[in-house]
Amino acid sequence: MKRTLCSLCLALLLAACAGAPPSSTTPERRALQGLSQRAAEAAMTAPHWAIPAEERVLLLAPPRVDADLPIATDTFREALTRALLGRDGGPQVLNWKPTANESAAPDNQWILESRLQTEGPILALSDRRLLPYRLELTLRRPGSDAPRWRYHIDGALDASAL
Repeated sequence: MKRTLCSLCLALLLAACAGAPPSSTTPERRALQGLSQRAAEAAMTAPHWAIPAEERVLLLAPPRVDADLPIATDTFREALTRALLGRDGGPQVLNWKPTANESAAPDNQWILESRLQTEGPILALSDRRLLPYRLELTLRRPGSDAPRWRYHIDGALDASAL
């Protein structure tokens, strides 16, 4: 009986650990999640989509992040990628780097470019410091420099979360 009870407790403990959410979410990642989700929502509702979301392929260009912001480019790119992939029926998302032969891309491929920049001085409040930002998003077709859609999101990040 005692052995069965110990086995049952061990099984319950393992099941609880397996079902727990990952604890590797850093404060920086949490701070960028909301911004990335807003960016993903905006990109998926852009007016130039002529194909269903599940058939779209977004080629995610390396983001440009101002050096004044304490955010690693790879961290921002990961947050944006996760937000795009996390949408129900969302697009395929591929990391992309410029190539010489972009014009041969299929009609369902679009390049999503992003730039996260500071937008003014740090705002000092009594309990925290806020970093104003502007996130600029651009959609364009491979092989074309002309944007088909532009969008920007303004806000402020809590410096203590970064």
